[in-house]
Amino acid sequence: MIKILIADDSVFIRKILTTILEKDPLLKVIGNAKNGEEAVALCKELNPDVMTLDVDMPKLNGLEVLERIMPTNPLPVLMVSSLTSEGAETTLKALELGALDFIPKLSKSGGLNVFNIESDLIEKVKAVAHRKAIMQRNLKNKTLLNNNPSRSTLLSGTGSSYQPTHVSSLASVTRNTSRPTKDVVAIGVSTGGPPAVQKILSGFEADFPAPILIAQHMPASFTGPFAARLNNICKIQVKEAEHGERPRPGWAYVSPGGKHLSLEGRMGSLTLSVREEPKDALYKPSANVLMESVSLLGRRALGVILTGMGSDGMEGMKILKQKGGRVLAQNEASCVVYGMPKAVVDANLADEVVDIENMSVAILNNIYQ
Repeated sequence: MIKILIADDSVFIRKILTTILEKDPLLKVIGNAKNGEEAVALCKELNPDVMTLDVDMPKLNGLEVLERIMPTNPLPVLMVSSLTSEGAETTLKALELGALDFIPKLSKSGGLNVFNIESDLIEKVKAVAHRKAIMQRNLKNKTLLNNNPSRSTLLSGTGSSYQPTHVSSLASVTRNTSRPTKDVVAIGVSTGGPPAVQKILSGFEADFPAPILIAQHMPASFTGPFAARLNNICKIQVKEAEHGERPRPGWAYVSPGGKHLSLEGRMGSLTLSVREEPKDALYKPSANVLMESVSLLGRRALGVILTGMGSDGMEGMKILKQKGGRVLAQNEASCVVYGMPKAVVDANLADEVVDIENMSVAILNNIYQ
């Protein structure tokens, strides 16, 4: 049984969310908080497995709630977010503070989103619930390290097989050739993606030698603010992709939500395509569409699949591998949801399985091998 706390100042929204969640026999709403202070108190008192958290609440807003609970009592949080540019900015900040994902904000009239989000909400709650144990173990390890730094070697890999590595420049990366062997990096990602993408891109210097194309499952109103936020943080340039522009080294291009990003042309005259077709794709943007498109570069393409539900990207990676491209997949221990990478790994398509802490290094090494 997955225990859920709902934090929202609207009685109507609390009731609707409870009704939706308890349609699944594995989900149980154990508490409701009508303001931020109650949310913090009930997290401690009821020890829920997952919390849905509204942003605009009395006493403490959603961001302030995250600032209170994540340092001492972390748990999986799904933000209830309005699909506006303002809602996007707040939600992206919430993800930086430790929230794992978001769901669309319901209208108090009942309207459009009540039934549209039902399966998505249930699926996301189930997908993120397992992260609670990992989040609390990480907090415990961090506390032990702070109290006893000599244990850092023992605990640095707890729960996974990695040793954290940080790169400050391309000089830190092993190069087997003086020139890059890859002309494009394509990234497919979904649930848990924004912090993962931020971690990767912030590990690159401004002279990164290839363009980076990103298919992040995200609403149309979110992708522009997401790209702008990354651009303010990273040394490379980041922007929302535009149809017909030529991709440049040292730039990352985020696919607009509701459309597909792909690569067209041939060496020396490559352009970005931003289109609605194929309209029947399950996700827009689609990682499958992106990965299949970059396969036109064959062995000079690098595909990266990150955290996310489902299997988007796996079919595209098959084609990329057939054309000689190389594939990296995020490891299970560092994924919010080990769905998309698992599909790639299970299909024996991954050349390397990498912890998110080391993904920047792995990408750079693959660009020069």
